[in-house]
Amino acid sequence: MHLIIFQGMFIAKNITLGRKIKKSIRGKNIEATISIIYFSLIIVVALSISIFDVSFGKIQLVQNSIAINIGLALLVSSLIISAASLINLGDSWRVGVLEDQETKLVTSGIYRVTRNPYFVSYLLMFAGYTVILQYLLLLSLAIIAIFFVHNMILKEEKYLFTAHPGDFTDYKNKTPRHQGTSLYNYRNIQ
Repeated sequence: MHLIIFQGMFIAKNITLGRKIKKSIRGKNIEATISIIYFSLIIVVALSISIFDVSFGKIQLVQNSIAINIGLALLVSSLIISAASLINLGDSWRVGVLEDQETKLVTSGIYRVTRNPYFVSYLLMFAGYTVILQYLLLLSLAIIAIFFVHNMILKEEKYLFTAHPGDFTDYKNKTPRHQGTSLYNYRNIQ
């Protein structure tokens, strides 16, 4: 159910915004393409594990009842954050960087809390699936997803710095990235 709502919001936003602005909203950069393929892989693996009840690679992180409660909380959080992200970005929503399209720098709503809420929603989704299903493969894929998200963020922030140099610098100094990339000490765009 989560996946239907999550992807449904994503697809609906892409279709309605594409029709409204009469332009492609999908960037053709390698970071976005690879990440979309990788994120789809994680979703397919999670669905396959849940449908086929695979026993190989199962790990017991926590008791099943606790795992379900924690996982559901993560999944609900991912839906709330993704919905807020899609709504707050308005017409500035893009999938990947489109350097030939000028968009407004959004710094309000959920974007006051984190510069990358939609990426946070993906990481929460992967964490939720991992906790509920408790498979080593999903845990590994979710950890690797952090690196894909980080690369997309670097590309996006480089573009935003170029498109909105003063405003983005102010915003970057006031608003943190999501917690998944706090493993890295990249405060300045190079």
